[in-house]
Amino acid sequence: MDQLINLPIIAPNQLLPIFIYSTLVLVFGAAYAVVITLGKMGFFSHFWKNSGYLFWALQAFSLYQLSVLIQADFFVFKVLIITMIAYLFIPHLYFYLIDQSEKRYEESS
Repeated sequence: MDQLINLPIIAPNQLLPIFIYSTLVLVFGAAYAVVITLGKMGFFSHFWKNSGYLFWALQAFSLYQLSVLIQADFFVFKVLIITMIAYLFIPHLYFYLIDQSEKRYEESS
């Protein structure tokens, strides 16, 4: 039996907003990664490190708007939410693991 895949129809006037929101997802995601990374390395003050979460919130909002524009189904929407939550915590996990490994090898030296 052949299955019919029903794709949502995207209007031509929605292509520019889809492009803009997908670009904003990338830009805000890169800004979040840069600010959090440089903040953890000590190049930015505590204020700037906390402002990185604003970039994450803007990225999450842009991704939500993108999912609405492309008419994502419920499963894809849940995957995007889980991805955004993981993207919030992964940089912290990365720097925690680096810090713990440095402590471990300093003790053994």
